[in-house]
Amino acid sequence: MKTLKGENIYIRALEPNDLEFVYAIENDQSIWEVSNTQTPYSRFLVKQYLENAQQDIYEAKQLRLAICQDEDFPAVGLIDLFDFDPKNNRAGVGIVIQKAENRNQNIGSEALDLLIEYAFTNLNLHQLYANISAENAASTALFTKFGFEKIGIKKDWTFVKGVYKDEAIFQLINTKWPSL
Repeated sequence: MKTLKGENIYIRALEPNDLEFVYAIENDQSIWEVSNTQTPYSRFLVKQYLENAQQDIYEAKQLRLAICQDEDFPAVGLIDLFDFDPKNNRAGVGIVIQKAENRNQNIGSEALDLLIEYAFTNLNLHQLYANISAENAASTALFTKFGFEKIGIKKDWTFVKGVYKDEAIFQLINTKWPSL
């Protein structure tokens, strides 16, 4: 996949040398709430995932990309298209920036901007959606900045640390780029 470059970051396909980075993210319990993860992943499973990451989005129904700041630095985050539905031309979007010191630096904004353009121009998607905890103000601000609209609340959707939490669903309809 051709590297998608912005002004300060680029997003790229996952590489075998991303093993430790992906392993660290998948096993960071502080972000399990946003990824709906409940169990740790072994290096073996992450390695298998990376070995199959070359699958086409039409086969895997997912595209996970690494967010990098420049050619000399490893990935700082991941951005995904998931639940890819080519029949209805839609996909979900997820994003995580691993370290707190890399957040609030416009990295997520630039990555999301690149992914939206890629999804609408290269994949000809009609819509993208994001599931965001109702309490997650930072993610809500990020997605609404790009025109995602809250279309509903899933009441008591996630069970986190003994408490049920609401989850909002946000949607972005492609009105800028022509689709199929």
